[in-house]
Amino acid sequence: MSIKSATKGRDSPDILAGCVMIFLGALGLWAGRDLSFGTPAMMGPGFLPRSLCVIIALIGAVVLIKALTKPHEALDAINPKPLIILVVGIAGFAFAAESLGFVIATTWLLVVGSLADPESRWREIFISTAVLTTLGALLFIYGLGVQMPIWPL
Repeated sequence: MSIKSATKGRDSPDILAGCVMIFLGALGLWAGRDLSFGTPAMMGPGFLPRSLCVIIALIGAVVLIKALTKPHEALDAINPKPLIILVVGIAGFAFAAESLGFVIATTWLLVVGSLADPESRWREIFISTAVLTTLGALLFIYGLGVQMPIWPL
């Protein structure tokens, strides 16, 4: 039985999304298999990654189960532009964070990432970038003490 006949009458985009999420959760669990989990009181280095991977896989299972009960919806043509934009935004953040600081790297990530949505407006981008960069700096740099410069030095 082919995939096409197995999913006939089903919600193909959600089936694909559910399977991808389950795969990513399982891949993360496999990648972090050597990290100690610990306990909620004394978390090990694998506690957060493993917990998030389980949550991602569970959400994928829920999406997949719901998709099997929904009416058929065909997959649209794949548009690689948003994916490329998001990869460029994340890669730019990774390269800029150490040398240009948190504020510039985060601004880059949010502005470039928002370009993946053709309906985004510059005013909304500006406001959300200002709020998220400020909150991110307060939380990660000052609150959690992440060792990253806030501004370029």
